[in-house]
Amino acid sequence: MTQPEIIVYSSTGCPYCEKVKTYLKENGFEYEERNASIHKEYFDQLKERKIYGTPATLINGKLVLGFQEKKFIKLLGLSEEAKPAAASQPTNNEETADSIFKPVTDGVLEEVYDFVAIGGGPAGASAAVYAARGKMKTLVIDKAPKAGTLAITHKIANYPGVREELTGLELLMRMQAQAKDFGAEFVRSNVLSVDFSEEIKKIEVAEGTIKAKSVFIAVGAKAPSSKIKGEEEYTGRGVSYCSTCDAAFYQDQVVAVMGDNEEAVHEAETLAKYCKTVKLLIPTVELKGEVDLSILEAKSNVEIYKRHRIRDIQGTDSVEKIVVLNDKKEEEIWSVDGVFLYLGGLKPGTEFLKGAVMRDEEGYVMVDENLRTSVDGVYAGGDARRTLVKQAVISAADGAIAALGAEQHVNKRKTLRPQYS
Repeated sequence: MTQPEIIVYSSTGCPYCEKVKTYLKENGFEYEERNASIHKEYFDQLKERKIYGTPATLINGKLVLGFQEKKFIKLLGLSEEAKPAAASQPTNNEETADSIFKPVTDGVLEEVYDFVAIGGGPAGASAAVYAARGKMKTLVIDKAPKAGTLAITHKIANYPGVREELTGLELLMRMQAQAKDFGAEFVRSNVLSVDFSEEIKKIEVAEGTIKAKSVFIAVGAKAPSSKIKGEEEYTGRGVSYCSTCDAAFYQDQVVAVMGDNEEAVHEAETLAKYCKTVKLLIPTVELKGEVDLSILEAKSNVEIYKRHRIRDIQGTDSVEKIVVLNDKKEEEIWSVDGVFLYLGGLKPGTEFLKGAVMRDEEGYVMVDENLRTSVDGVYAGGDARRTLVKQAVISAADGAIAALGAEQHVNKRKTLRPQYS
């Protein structure tokens, strides 16, 4: 088969760019990489095409924005049934998510685990480190190990003890690999329901029933399922979700940012360094959590609109305007060059719990200061519980607290035993 001409426009620290490059390598395709965050000429080439985001892949001149496997299969002439070529083997004792997480086997279903974490993000992975190191038979269940909030974070530069910048997925896999080194098991499966009514807890997955003496609910938060009209059509052509990757494309231009959380505020601060005007739309009266707007309010190029939301995103080749529903329920049309959306993580993915433990009106699991739920031996942390801010380091701390508490519960100790060495 003749090799197609493939050009991948990328940005440093972009996980989706890495996903595209890995996919091409695994299927045996060579490509030319053009890093738009390092070389201005490549940046300018994208802007000339009215492309305002990465990855942007050209296959024999045909454009694919983001990672769209179906389009890659069609343009590369691959079979939909064919599996990608085997991934390159990790080096320097590195692990991949695919090598850490295994399918649920009969052996997993026959075991009674001391500790099971539902969720393999920073909370679940940290808990697995402490639980496995504490000599507990430990299992982590995750339905999509590479799709959580930390896993899709483009860049982490403030995790204590990690001085270099790395992607969220790289940091997460370090945690998971460390837990695996201590003996923790990781399986990929979807939790359907739970039964915490007896001493041995039951966790129903598609493959059967997993049994545990203690359970840690460490699921992440889920983004709203409905998209804004025009959002999908203009993704990569004016709609973005990451200022780290795409802010430079909007130098001296006008952008709208919509969100009701800390992430939206921080991203607006970053965009204000590049853009002529940043319009921050907050759909609610106030932002969620303890978020300080004073820095943004002091910036002359930032406009803040509470109780405003985007109804429609419009344009021709790229974003040109948005339809906004204002605080008087009236529609307004604003001219903008780009839209950044931060509405994810609004609700924790705890629906499967039903009435097994107490939850609040938004679905967050209610816990005490030791992260104990309303059921003895069941703990919750990370984005499954209500916190002032959502940070990987806080979730990791939750995991440690929950695992130590579970060790006390399983071994029927009078006091909690820390791990000092």
